[in-house]
Amino acid sequence: MSCGAAVSEGYVTFGEFETYWRVVGDVHSGKPPLLLLHGGPGSTHNYFEVLDCLAQQTGRAVVSYDQLGCGNSYVEGRPDLWTAQTWVSELENLREALGLGRVHLLGQSWGGMLAITYLIECAPAGICSVVLSSTLPDSQLWGREQHRMARQLPAEEWEALAAAERTGVFAGEAYEQAVNHFMQLHCADLAFGEDAPECLRRPKRSGHEAYVTAWGPNELTPTGTLSQWSYTDRLGEIEAPALVISGTDDLCTPLIAKTMYDRLPHARWELMEGCRHMCYVDAHDRYCELVADWMAAHDA
Repeated sequence: MSCGAAVSEGYVTFGEFETYWRVVGDVHSGKPPLLLLHGGPGSTHNYFEVLDCLAQQTGRAVVSYDQLGCGNSYVEGRPDLWTAQTWVSELENLREALGLGRVHLLGQSWGGMLAITYLIECAPAGICSVVLSSTLPDSQLWGREQHRMARQLPAEEWEALAAAERTGVFAGEAYEQAVNHFMQLHCADLAFGEDAPECLRRPKRSGHEAYVTAWGPNELTPTGTLSQWSYTDRLGEIEAPALVISGTDDLCTPLIAKTMYDRLPHARWELMEGCRHMCYVDAHDRYCELVADWMAAHDA
């Protein structure tokens, strides 16, 4: 879905592994590229191809990659890898290997957590701005908000989710129905139709091990290596201008988004009516216009 701009792809070495990357447009155009950090962990870059059009619209490169553990960077049988530090190190390695000096970052969901960790722990040079899209500052806050929303499901679905947590058995028809209904309400369609962009319908190799090990069995239950991840009290250390984007029907609830917005020193918040967790799909044109204008205002 390149919208006419040239697409290149390849791999960079990361320790004993390889990271797949994809570039739409020219990284030497003179404008800082947009570097996309996908969610999950383990969701792949695929859905970000709906933002390919930004390369042609803005005259800058759009760079995405599959984080270690999923897609074309798939690794399994290595639960020891699935920590924030692994993915921060991979991000640093990718920027250096591709020569991405001045960039705009856009992190969605877990990708926003990755961006926050990177900006605070590494204080990297060359970050023109950051877009924090449907993301979070604290894993336990996220879990509490998912539980609050899940209580609005039909009683039998809420009970199936509660029973899974009581027993530790996150399986079964009733449980799957409840999770699927919750995610359709607040994340995205379970199956995109033929009129949807190809990148949303394309089969992908999700990083199940990475997700379960780092996050947990579902969005409501952060029990993995990221379960105590919290940067709420350190958001003031982020010097880059930050655009917070979330939807009214998002897994990133208005409380979560405002918790970030209130603590970021140079921030703007856009709450998109009717959008779920994939705002760039539910309101594609508006989202792209918003991000394009934001980058143009913060290229310097």
